[in-house]
Amino acid sequence: MESPAKSKSIAKYLGEGFEVDASVGHIRDLPQPSELPAELKKTSLGKFAVDIDNDFEPYYVVYPDKKKRVAELKAKLKEADALYLATDADREGEAIAWHLLQVLKPKVPVYRMAFTEITQEGINRAMENIRELDTDLVDAQETRRVLDRLYGYEISPVLWRKVARGLSAGRVQSVATRLVVERERERMAFRSASYWDLSGTFSTANGETFGAKLASVDGARVATGRDFTDRGELKNPKSGAVAHLDEAKASALAAGLADVDFAVTSVDEKPYTRRPAAPFTTSTLQQEASRKLRWSSKSTMQVAQRLYENGYITYMRTDSVFLSNEAVNAARKQAAELYGTDSVPEKPRVYKAKSGSAQEAHEAIRPAGDSFRRPSSVRAQLSADEFRLYELIWKRTVASQMSDAKGFTATIKLAGKATTGQVAEFSASGTVITFRGFMAAYEEGRDAAREAEAAEAAEEARLPQLKVSDPLSGTGIDAASHTTSPPARYTEASIVAELEAREIGRPSTFAPTISTIMDRGYVTKRGGALVPSWIAFSVVRLLEEHFAKYVDYDFTARLEDDLDEIAHGQRGRSAWLKDFYFGSEETGEAGLQSVVENLGDIDARAINSIEIAPGIVLRVGKFGPYLEKPLPADAPEGTEPQRANVPEDLAPDELTAEKAIELMENQGPSERVLGVDPETGRTIVAKDGRYGAYVTEVIVEPTAEELAAMPVEYYKNGKPKPPKKPTKAKPRTGSLFKSMTVETVTLEDALKLISLPRVLGTDAEGEEITVQNGRFGPYLKKGSDSRSIGSEEEIFTITLEQALEIYSTPKVRGARTAVPPLAEFGVDPVSEKNIVVKEGRFGAYITDGVTNITIPRDTTLEELTRERAIELLADKRAKGPVKRKTATTTAKKAPAKKAPAKKAAAAKTSK
Repeated sequence: MESPAKSKSIAKYLGEGFEVDASVGHIRDLPQPSELPAELKKTSLGKFAVDIDNDFEPYYVVYPDKKKRVAELKAKLKEADALYLATDADREGEAIAWHLLQVLKPKVPVYRMAFTEITQEGINRAMENIRELDTDLVDAQETRRVLDRLYGYEISPVLWRKVARGLSAGRVQSVATRLVVERERERMAFRSASYWDLSGTFSTANGETFGAKLASVDGARVATGRDFTDRGELKNPKSGAVAHLDEAKASALAAGLADVDFAVTSVDEKPYTRRPAAPFTTSTLQQEASRKLRWSSKSTMQVAQRLYENGYITYMRTDSVFLSNEAVNAARKQAAELYGTDSVPEKPRVYKAKSGSAQEAHEAIRPAGDSFRRPSSVRAQLSADEFRLYELIWKRTVASQMSDAKGFTATIKLAGKATTGQVAEFSASGTVITFRGFMAAYEEGRDAAREAEAAEAAEEARLPQLKVSDPLSGTGIDAASHTTSPPARYTEASIVAELEAREIGRPSTFAPTISTIMDRGYVTKRGGALVPSWIAFSVVRLLEEHFAKYVDYDFTARLEDDLDEIAHGQRGRSAWLKDFYFGSEETGEAGLQSVVENLGDIDARAINSIEIAPGIVLRVGKFGPYLEKPLPADAPEGTEPQRANVPEDLAPDELTAEKAIELMENQGPSERVLGVDPETGRTIVAKDGRYGAYVTEVIVEPTAEELAAMPVEYYKNGKPKPPKKPTKAKPRTGSLFKSMTVETVTLEDALKLISLPRVLGTDAEGEEITVQNGRFGPYLKKGSDSRSIGSEEEIFTITLEQALEIYSTPKVRGARTAVPPLAEFGVDPVSEKNIVVKEGRFGAYITDGVTNITIPRDTTLEELTRERAIELLADKRAKGPVKRKTATTTAKKAPAKKAPAKKAAAAKTSK
């Protein structure tokens, strides 16, 4: 197994005669090229730790923290009669099994055992269907790993040089970032439009009331939001088929309809049928958990992993909607028991995936076992989060085998003639459910826009029985203003749906992709929406202009199709990688290596610049985005352009031309003359620079006349030497204290700042002690020994005696004033130490004094429970120390040893 939790669960089902142990995830991987042995760094392995000249053979190394684990597994294997590799049933699980096989080098029969649920039935079925290792699946996973290494290691350095250090490019992450940036571009280009309509309350002769909205005026349909372009223009302004009401027209029509008679013009009823949603795939589970539980994709998969490993659900990484016969029967049985026999259709429902791609697992996500455990029966065994997710999966699975919901939709139209002579037609519609069917168990969630539509429909669902010509009276007919909205930003749910619809990535990649683009600073969350950073704009622009093919949506989807073909044995791994990297001789298409080598010049300044308003450009700088007014061509040398910082909480679509002008105007003076230094005669100025406010002295260079008047120097032989321009002196500068601004700093303050560091004196051994300001605040310095002091103002007041007293105390590394914990959760059941939450340098974290884990992004301190804290610490312990890769020996693939068919079914291991 790869998981200790799975090992414990499986051991109880296998019983005596089996030794069940875990590799604890991957045991080896590609090292960093810098970690290769010196003799290999100069070979074709040196750039990627992949031998590009030898069929792209990977160079694998065992993780340092897994060497002990491997040694333990080897020792146990010596006493075994057979080896069962029972890792997950997807490509990654197959690859883990292959790596174990290569490293353990077993001399006993080897069998591949795969299952999608950890139950007695699931284990029994797996034992009856053991097989050989699938080397085609291994090839596909290995191709994916090498592909990602080639992609990232070739393109990421270009981002480092032209945008910023620490950035990365990835086959799926770059495309996901592009999706988010493109949506923000649409929002930035969007121009809103306003329109008006009418709504009112209408009464029948017997006093029944219902609401209706204006549908048309004199036969022309009233304009709604969908009739406008993203530029705020009416799509067909000259057609006459749409009536665009402004405030004046709408108000006049509302006044003209007061106290007029209305009559029903049409009544239309249609049957309504709604089918249940298919069982969960990885994608739909993440989307639904985001909508209904407000969870991130990462959190959803972490909870699902625990449910799977403990035998509550089937494997949670799958794009299949198929249910086994056992699962179908279990779902139908429970639906009939709970909701009645009429809630179950005569024939079982069969679902098919929209994508024709190969499935990474063979069933949808469902409750484990041939008989589902009801949520009420497992509540006590699960944490709060585990119970909520299990209940969601159980409901969806049971509902998927239930009957359709039945009913009818009714649309009523009514009209009246205004005193202005216009005929106004109103419309009301609603859905009446006569048979709830699957809705008794579960109803799929909706995104924000669909939720609003559903709420509106629910309000209109109750309509009176009416027929054509029935008289009606109208009251409260009012005009209302509306404004079109920009395209909605992606949420975690909607971007997962988009990636799946475009067939980009696979179930196992969705959550890591979203986490990666957030960790890299490309995307942040505002509420549930994904907002791109300005640095993401620069990255995407560079990729679009110079690596267009590699962020093309169709190209990325085709890569997944190619990997599927490798998994099916239809394509060769090395030949495919050769075409991708070196180019295809058959099609003439250039490879990645050629594209990178022939990039030409990339204007980094242009890549990192976006025009926001005429004459105002946003620059993406080392320390964040800022606005700048480029200098005119005739500006004097040394003139600083006007700049303004961009607030961190300002989303890109909120930085309009008007906002940019406002920021530039409110920035204050970028330079202010403070006076003259009486000692040097130089002018002292305060400036607002790109990296903060500072003061400096102005050093005037000598003029041509002054140079000519300088004494003439002579060579040794007496020949005259022309005057040499003196070396330009470096002006003294000093950053302003936090309490100072360009507008308030004085000449006296400035002279003190540029005089730093301040010498206090020497200690008993004659070593000089100085005080100065640094990146992390004010500090004392004596040789290489630095000590922090209280405040910036103390820089000018601290005495030598006080400094000596500070140095007389032994230095304590990282010492800080003790602060109370943010929260306490009692004793951890494993370490038996108190669990507390502390504030760390990178945010709040949970610790028991031994293990530390940062609180997940999607969990607030208020939402954190004792159970959740214990689970997070347990997950961190299971992962072990941070993996550090070092070079060892290369391992080649070897086929799994095949056991005789009869012996394989009954094979058991013994100690």
